[in-house]
Amino acid sequence: MVLEIVLALVLAVGALWLVLYPLFRPDSIAPDVFEPLDPSETRQGVAVAALREIEFDRATGKLSDADYHELHARYSTEAIQAMRDDSAGPATDDDAIEAMVAAEVEALESGGDGTPPTCPTCGPRPEADAVFCSQCGQLLPHPAKCAECGAPLEPGGRFCGRCGVAVMALS
Repeated sequence: MVLEIVLALVLAVGALWLVLYPLFRPDSIAPDVFEPLDPSETRQGVAVAALREIEFDRATGKLSDADYHELHARYSTEAIQAMRDDSAGPATDDDAIEAMVAAEVEALESGGDGTPPTCPTCGPRPEADAVFCSQCGQLLPHPAKCAECGAPLEPGGRFCGRCGVAVMALS
């Protein structure tokens, strides 16, 4: 009988420990998850929602024309000011990343230096990033560039024409 009571007590304490342990661990609190603002929670969203509301109230006859014009002018000014503040705000990391991606896409589309690759047999290719000719399958010659400054290298040259760094001779 005593053994059964001790065993039941051990099981009860063990179950209680399993239930309460996560509450007392310092790392049990989940980190805050970044949740972007709902557009309706911004200054601009609030002003636009107010404009929609007064349009609805006017259409249903709950708002007189004089009140409508006063409220419409107030909330239109607020919405325009919020839009101007948003567009004139400081650049964010996302804006910088988007600018870098756009520059990289432009460089790929223009072949890096603005000239599309040219096949010796078929002529210029429409694909700016082509490695092989889409017509005949030949390897397209790509101009070599200096590792230091990125300037195109002359065939057979031993030095960069722009910065003077020694390069391997190209045939």
